[in-house]
Amino acid sequence: MSKGVVLQNPDQYPVDVARLKRASSAVLAAHPEYRAGSLSLVITDSKTVAALNAKHRHTDAPTDVLAFPAGARLDGVEEDETYIGDVIIARDYAAARAQAANTPLDDVLCLLVIHGVLHLVGYEHESPAGKAEMWQAQERALLSAGVSSQVVEDYGNSEND
Repeated sequence: MSKGVVLQNPDQYPVDVARLKRASSAVLAAHPEYRAGSLSLVITDSKTVAALNAKHRHTDAPTDVLAFPAGARLDGVEEDETYIGDVIIARDYAAARAQAANTPLDDVLCLLVIHGVLHLVGYEHESPAGKAEMWQAQERALLSAGVSSQVVEDYGNSEND
């Protein structure tokens, strides 16, 4: 794997690849220890994400984004390279929620990339303090990527659960 962001889109969903890479770079730019690293963004469907959610998080339900931080160095990763992990997005799930929220899907996909990459670099939102810290970092990254932070409120309000 080469340095940077690798997009995997096996179903060839229409996405703005450059914009998604800018969104991930907005997070990495704020975390110098990860700037030289590599990560993958996977755009897939809710069935695939639901299966991953069940297998790895023991939650038998779909979700919009999952993040899997890397543990050990993978084959093909150069010695001076840091493999950060994978962000997996259920495009159809996100699209349905974006439509319900009347929010542009491209903005939502950037939000999900940023949210996922923040998890890869160590942010969590399990506690109120952790959530506040992550949401601040998320807002900075959104603004850096040219996405209005309003997407967080609009998209978040479309949740049914």
